[in-house]
Amino acid sequence: MNFISTRSASPAANLSQAIAAGLAPDGGLYVPQQMPASRTLQAGDSLASTANELLQPFFAGDALEAELSGICQQAFDFPAPLLPMATPNDHVLELFHGPTAAFKDFGARFLAASLSRLRAGQGQPLTIVVATSGDTGAAVAAAFHNQPNLKVVVLYPDGRVSPRQAHQLGCLGGNIRALRVAGSFDDCQAMAKQALNDRDLQAQVPLSSANSISLGRLLPQMSYYAHAALSHQAAHGTVLNFVIPTGNLGNAMAAVMARALGVPLGRIVLATNANRVLPDYFNGGDYAPKPSVATLANAMDVGAPSNFERLRWLYDGDDAALRDAFVSRAVDDATIRETIARRYRLHGEVFCPHTATAVQVLEQLRASGDAAADQHWAVAATAHPAKFESVVEPLIGREVPVPSALAELLKRPAHAEPCAPEYAALRRTLLEA
Repeated sequence: MNFISTRSASPAANLSQAIAAGLAPDGGLYVPQQMPASRTLQAGDSLASTANELLQPFFAGDALEAELSGICQQAFDFPAPLLPMATPNDHVLELFHGPTAAFKDFGARFLAASLSRLRAGQGQPLTIVVATSGDTGAAVAAAFHNQPNLKVVVLYPDGRVSPRQAHQLGCLGGNIRALRVAGSFDDCQAMAKQALNDRDLQAQVPLSSANSISLGRLLPQMSYYAHAALSHQAAHGTVLNFVIPTGNLGNAMAAVMARALGVPLGRIVLATNANRVLPDYFNGGDYAPKPSVATLANAMDVGAPSNFERLRWLYDGDDAALRDAFVSRAVDDATIRETIARRYRLHGEVFCPHTATAVQVLEQLRASGDAAADQHWAVAATAHPAKFESVVEPLIGREVPVPSALAELLKRPAHAEPCAPEYAALRRTLLEA
């Protein structure tokens, strides 16, 4: 299978080329030249086996095709359980059981496993440039740490990630370099994209991306939605609808693509924080990126969701059809706090701010009748609440136990370098790396 740019001004690339490049030469995002036909799928006996079956059409004919099973086994070696919530027919898909306690571990580990195979025997190291609003950078850093022929430079907005997120970003060292940028996530993302489009720089320092713009992260993220939905249908005979907390739209885009492949996913509702670009668009306004605002759900503090370009491509640029297909709702900080406190008080459930955003949107859908009582819904739980202890613990009145893998990272000393929110500063760093 070949892949093309969403902007249609770059030559087609095979899968290995698209994964290695990260961003298409014209600045667009790689998408399949043609989506595989919808087919009947069944859940495998493990997440890895489901992923292997689901992803085969994308790897067909590529140098990585024979490696797919091993890549899946390496990336998906921790669970993504679908568990019942206290309220009837509501479920939570826990995506935070990986080494950095966030859903981004799945895609980051898959990408690292793929690139390590592609770079084997290469001379000059490949540098991964990643902008993060909190969880992506930590997942990428952990996945690529000590991988031969690979370096990582992580940019994050100084003061706009949780203390534990910041610690994870700077605690690995070695081939991982963390830059705390005196600006917003949008500044970090713009700097990273400019580096990936800088041909003079690329001639001196080979670069790639590990943000959700990377095809090597997007494709594997379909797998946990497929495994959950297929297993649920086998057990209950019904499709599973999803509310997905979203910032850069990569996680939700993976669910949309999984549904297009034949996975029994019903509706996909997009939950955001006070950054309202997507809700405003789906409510009939223009798509109008704007500066991001800082919120409790910081990993979703995105004012220009990159993967909207892919979503629009999937719907052939038809805004009317796209608006008909999705609902997006925004939740402010006060309501996030209230949801965390109330769900714990009433049900003993503990959610991170991002997951609580999606829980609140599901509650709104249930209360309005937009989600019928007999429909089955799931919330994507994108991060462990222990990563946001300064928000969650005062609201529930107790400590949140820290997962063992996260606890090990927090024991390490951490360091991040200051960086101006200017491309020239990043360019100098990359040339020094």
